[in-house]
Amino acid sequence: MKKKSIVYPSILAVALSGVLAGCGGGESGGSDDNTLTVWAMGEEGKLLNEMTAGYEEAHPDVNVKVQAIPWESAYDKLLTAVASGNGPDVLQLGTTWVAEFADAGALLDLSEHIEEYPEFDPENYFDGAQTSMKYDDQIVGIPWYVETRTMYYRTDLLEEVGYSEPPANWDELKDAASKLSESGEDVYGLDIDLNDQITPFIFAWQNGFEFDAENPNFTSPEFKGALEYYTSYFKEGISTTSEGIDIVQAFKDGQKPMFFSGPWMINILNDQAPDLEGKWAVAPMPAQESNVSSIGGANFSVFHNSEKVDEALDFISYMNEVDTQLEWMEKSNTLPSRLEAWEDPKLADDEMYSVFGEQLENTKGAPPIKEWEKIAQELLATIERINIGGADLDEELEKFNEKADSLIE
Repeated sequence: MKKKSIVYPSILAVALSGVLAGCGGGESGGSDDNTLTVWAMGEEGKLLNEMTAGYEEAHPDVNVKVQAIPWESAYDKLLTAVASGNGPDVLQLGTTWVAEFADAGALLDLSEHIEEYPEFDPENYFDGAQTSMKYDDQIVGIPWYVETRTMYYRTDLLEEVGYSEPPANWDELKDAASKLSESGEDVYGLDIDLNDQITPFIFAWQNGFEFDAENPNFTSPEFKGALEYYTSYFKEGISTTSEGIDIVQAFKDGQKPMFFSGPWMINILNDQAPDLEGKWAVAPMPAQESNVSSIGGANFSVFHNSEKVDEALDFISYMNEVDTQLEWMEKSNTLPSRLEAWEDPKLADDEMYSVFGEQLENTKGAPPIKEWEKIAQELLATIERINIGGADLDEELEKFNEKADSLIE
C-alpha cells in the first residue's frame, strides 16, 4: 500500500468503537439523493472519476461522486466520517488497513452477497489477496488492484560480474551483490530500502517463517536467520544505510544495480531513464526455501452506514469486471486483481508485467490482525538499532518479540 501517516491500531480501535456506538445508523453522504459517494486514495482517487461513465450508463438513475483523499490524511478523514455519520458509500482501503477498520465494525459484511455478485468470489483472486478480503468469518473487502515486489536489475552490469541470468537464490544474490559492490567506488550491489517495512518479512517468509498471532515467534530460527541475512548486507557494505541519491539516478549510474520494488517502477524507469532501454529487466524474487513475495494493493469496501448498499455493490462489481480492470490498468498503471485478467496478452505477453504475474502466484499478504501496522513499525525500529546503532541482534529480537506479544494482548 502507499505511504501514509501512522495511527496506532489501539487508538483507532478505541476511537472507532466509541463513535460507532454513538452514531448508530447515521446517514451516508449520498443518502439524500441519487448520488453514490466513493472515497478513493491518492492518485487513484484523481483518476477514478474517469472510470465512472460506464457504470452510470448502465445505472442512469445513479450519479457517482468520487472524492480523492490524500493517503496522509485518510485516517483522520475516516475517523471524522464515522463520528459524524456522514461517511461514503464505497471506500478504498489499503490492504493493511482492512483488519483495523473491520475490527471496529466500520465495514459491511459482504458474505451474503457473494452468490449474487460472482465478481466477489474469493476464487477470482490470487491466494495472497484473499487474505485481505476476510476478517474473522466475514468478507469485508474486494481486491481492486494488487501489487507485489520483484527484483529490478541491470542486465549489462550483472553480465560483467558473471551473471547472464538474474540471481535465483539467496547465495547467488549475495554473491552477485558482493561482486557488483567491488566493481567500483560507492557502488552498492543491492539497494535495500530501510523504510520499507515489508522487505524483512519477505525474507522471513522465504526462510520458512510463519506468523502465529497466538504466540509471536520472532525469535524462531526461521525469523532470526532471515534477519541475519538481511542485516549482513549492511554489515558487509553491500547495501547502504544512507539514502543517498534517488534510486532511479543510482540505478542509471550503476551505483545501485539491483533493488526490490513494485510494478510502478516500470513506467518510472521508462520515463526517467530512457537511455537504459535494453539494459535492465525484472525477475522473480530470489529463493531460499521459497521465493515468496508480498502482496498489497487496495480493496473496495462498503462503509457500515451506507444507505445505498445495492448501488455500492453494483459499483464494486462493475469495477471488478475483467474488462473494466484492464481499462483501469491502462489508465492507472496498477495491476488487475482478477486472475482472469492476467490471461490477456497485454499482461501475459509483456516481458515485464508477466514477471509480476508469475510472482503474484507466490505471495503472502499481511496477517489480518489490527496490530500488524504497529508491529511492522516496531520491526523497522529494531532493524535501525541493529544496522545503525550496532545493537546485538539476538537481544533486539527478544525485545521485539516481547513488544509484539504485548501489542497483540
